[in-house]
Amino acid sequence: MKRGPTGEEVLISTVGNEPVRAFVPRPLPPDPPLQIDGLLRDQLDKALLALGRLDSISIVFPDTHLFGYMYVRKEAVLSSQIEGTQSSLSDLLLFELEEAPGVPMDDVAEVSNYVAALDLGLKRLGEGLPISTRLIREIHGVLLAGGRGQHKHPGAFRRSQNWIGGTRPGNARFVPSPPDRIPDAMSALERFLHDMPEKTPVLVKAALVHVQFETIHPFLDGNGRVGRILIPLLLHAEDVLKNPLLYLSLYFKRRRAEYYDLLNAVRMDGDWENWLGFFAKGVQETAENAVQTAKTLLDVSNEDQTRIEQLGRLSGSCLQVHHALKRRPVNTIAGLSRLTGLSLPTVTTVLHKLEEMGLVRETTGRKRNRVFTYARYLEILVEGTVP
Repeated sequence: MKRGPTGEEVLISTVGNEPVRAFVPRPLPPDPPLQIDGLLRDQLDKALLALGRLDSISIVFPDTHLFGYMYVRKEAVLSSQIEGTQSSLSDLLLFELEEAPGVPMDDVAEVSNYVAALDLGLKRLGEGLPISTRLIREIHGVLLAGGRGQHKHPGAFRRSQNWIGGTRPGNARFVPSPPDRIPDAMSALERFLHDMPEKTPVLVKAALVHVQFETIHPFLDGNGRVGRILIPLLLHAEDVLKNPLLYLSLYFKRRRAEYYDLLNAVRMDGDWENWLGFFAKGVQETAENAVQTAKTLLDVSNEDQTRIEQLGRLSGSCLQVHHALKRRPVNTIAGLSRLTGLSLPTVTTVLHKLEEMGLVRETTGRKRNRVFTYARYLEILVEGTVP
């Protein structure tokens, strides 16, 4: 449904004869109300069903926290790649081991900050803090801490005008809200998050909030990443997902042009319904892929465990290292020793055995500070993350 623009364009300056206008969105919910029926209703129902299957993943996957640990890092890599970083999942895992030769350090530090920001959001929700402008600013503060973002006012709403695309606001693809309108716009968004003036179904709420946040663009940098973090946090906060395992960055990355076109169609035409259909399809596809990935990882893990159990007296130590590699599939001898409590010589012996079996691969070719990967396990996780 086309309602016309969902906000107003305000004149912020004139450069020569070129007027510069910024877009200020009206508060949610949409007016006239959303038309959720027919195909769109079916799409939303399928997305919710897929989320239910994802939430029950712990029934078939005993180590859900291990899967979640790696899946969060995959999301961090993908979300950061959308913003132009070139780090891979392997780069991030190496960085966390402080063993990252040749890795673009600014890029991988930004990805690591993304993990920390998401972890902070989950921690604060667990402490009882609702999703709010306060929490959003805290998340942003962690996301831009250190590295290239440290000079872009981490945790603070911007005090200057920004724009998307183009070389200046006058020829930009989109110019978001002026700085003086951001506090009111974010306060209105917070009220909508808290079901004022009316309660909104959670999946619809997540879709609307994502667009509204990206339209306000309240920070100098990091808006896209914060906007994507808000989706799993909202689903977790409203008890749709016990474990926040739904990450849409790969879906957005693969359909980037359509994603931007639909955001613009909401702003200029008020076409919320097409955006909702796109979002619902992404939720369904992403949730189904996450469930399939978890099952594939479980199958690989069980197959390898069965082979290890046939090793005789060495099997006990091998199983401990195998379990540690599921937690951290890129690791060193010292790192695995710390995780398992086994001695360095024992871990070395185990890794040589697992390498003979084709389960583990040494990646450096060095004699010292060697790095080992749980090859098949990592290959499943890195799908779609190559820059």
